[in-house]
Amino acid sequence: MKMNTYVNFRGTCAEAFHYYENHLGAKIGVMMTHGQAPDQSRIKPEWKDAVLHARISIAGTELFAADVPNAEPMRSAYLTLGMDSDTEAERVFSAFSDGGQVLMPMQETFFASRFGQVRDRFGVNWMILHERPMPRA
Repeated sequence: MKMNTYVNFRGTCAEAFHYYENHLGAKIGVMMTHGQAPDQSRIKPEWKDAVLHARISIAGTELFAADVPNAEPMRSAYLTLGMDSDTEAERVFSAFSDGGQVLMPMQETFFASRFGQVRDRFGVNWMILHERPMPRA
């Protein structure tokens, strides 16, 4: 069994995935448009270039996505990136804050040397952190 996360965008899926590829070193595996679907009878002309299904590998995890006309922005869920350093956490947080909305500024917490929450310009919520070593139970 394997579980993946699927995110819906309102027409910005390709732009978002290329942004993540650029800023996270991610790798797009699949990018299929509505115009490539076998049955075109219900596809509106303005959605032919929108993404029907996409897959990107981010830090060893695959994220799936599509463009959906009535997609709602994420509100109660976050994609979480555990970074290898404070510098990388700050860099990614800054990139995702550009054109986005800071939900919790990057800061030091009891569990992380850097932790912040941001909704990027595509409406995706992210938690970015560089965890502190935790004592074992």
